[in-house]
Amino acid sequence: MLTALSDATPSNGGGKAATLGLLLRYGLPVPDGFVVPVGRDQDTHPKIGPALRTAIAHELERLGDPVVAVRSSAANEDTAHASAAGQYESIVGARGVDDVCEAIAACRASAHTARVVDYWHRTGGSSALYSAHSMAVLVQRVIEANVSGVMFTPQQAGDPTRIEASWGLGLAIVGGTVTPDAYEVAADGAITCTVAGKETRTDLNMRGGVITSTVAAEMQTTRTLDDDTVATLAKLGIRIATFLEGPQDVEWAVADGTVWILQTRPITAALPATHARYSTVPAQTLTGRPGSHGNVTATARVVRGPSDFPTVQRGDVVICPYTDPGWTPLFTIAAGVVTETGGALSHAAIVAREYGVPAVLGVTHATTRIQNGDKVTLDGTAGTVTLL
Repeated sequence: MLTALSDATPSNGGGKAATLGLLLRYGLPVPDGFVVPVGRDQDTHPKIGPALRTAIAHELERLGDPVVAVRSSAANEDTAHASAAGQYESIVGARGVDDVCEAIAACRASAHTARVVDYWHRTGGSSALYSAHSMAVLVQRVIEANVSGVMFTPQQAGDPTRIEASWGLGLAIVGGTVTPDAYEVAADGAITCTVAGKETRTDLNMRGGVITSTVAAEMQTTRTLDDDTVATLAKLGIRIATFLEGPQDVEWAVADGTVWILQTRPITAALPATHARYSTVPAQTLTGRPGSHGNVTATARVVRGPSDFPTVQRGDVVICPYTDPGWTPLFTIAAGVVTETGGALSHAAIVAREYGVPAVLGVTHATTRIQNGDKVTLDGTAGTVTLL
């Protein structure tokens, strides 16, 4: 009824679990877990039946009753065509059979959300593939990370490995709620680093789930990774890309000096190069991180939360604190996106690149420095926003 992660294949475990299962079989450091495969119990609703609940309880006992992450592993996500980054539900910090079964049901139910339907319509996916009927669910031990992040392996010969890192769990990086440190490892092994002000971190809450806290002032501008760890990550990324025969978008964590691979999927769209840092820029030009290629001149619309969504008109440039997966439908009408926090490897940036929407991330105080109705030119390739 359940499948060990090491035995997962595309047919019994979906895209995410199948890839991690392959890496486990290659001997790479992937947290142990199991897969709830696509099955008949999903035919009418996403709830967990008694037989499946018993099997889940036995598997959790085998693992030692750990705190787990419960994540989607749909048939069509994590592919070279479309990542579905952040579109389905993930629950980190579940413990015990009741919590885990509830989380599995939530993952399955997320296949029916409006953002998932919009995403697959926009990327050309089949409606038959985003239903819960094709949703396997991955349950894995949570790594209580000191540092986590995302890595993009070189997309072509001579390109650098790109790594973004922040304190604690990687939820803040993929969710775009923190601007992470950015590292590049050149083809010759040379390492460059841009340290960011990592003001918050996300960690496991001992009562269940996760908790966000403020990072101590002295740690906000401290490097998250030393050069040895950066080099280790880059080498591991090249190894994974070789195994999987293509450039990879890898989520990773470091705990007590050990590097863990949490997810890997093909890179679906070209990542802008890191732009040059100039000593001076015109007063009317704001700088951030290049997130998605393209250049557009349009009207700015400040969006601080979902209550502001109805104010966005087709062709506006959305200016916001950050975006989470629930904001994805805005990408179907926005001409561009500017965020105050986030990195080029976040879920929002990945989806913007797949949609072909220019994006600049990590523009400090963008929602106060740019006003509703301002005319702006956004250059997602250079990482600049110019007020006209």
